[in-house]
Amino acid sequence: VQLQASGGGLVQAGGSLRLSCAASGLFSSVYMGWFRQAPGKEREFVAAITRRIGSTYYADSVKGRFTISRDNAKNTVYVQMNSLQPEDTAVYYCAATNRGPPRLQAAYGYWGQGTQVTVSS
Repeated sequence: VQLQASGGGLVQAGGSLRLSCAASGLFSSVYMGWFRQAPGKEREFVAAITRRIGSTYYADSVKGRFTISRDNAKNTVYVQMNSLQPEDTAVYYCAATNRGPPRLQAAYGYWGQGTQVTVSS
């Protein structure tokens, strides 16, 4: 299984970006998630979604601003990020797992390479 994240970039505060994560290979994960790591900080959970039903999970810091979705036909997960703030600046990683819980980083066995999101003030 390979995960390819894309869509990062530089945006001004208040702006929006949409990240994509395309999965290839034999793929039957239960959860797909997004995590992020800011400079000097631990990697943290951002959002996750179940592939079959589409149940969603969010970190409190992004709830109401970020929306995770999936297109199972394309094996792709998206996260629409609105009202971006400088504190959202980080490398964003997509990940997949066959087991939960969805917010637990250690549960994820497959990781993409990361895409940089920079929000200027």
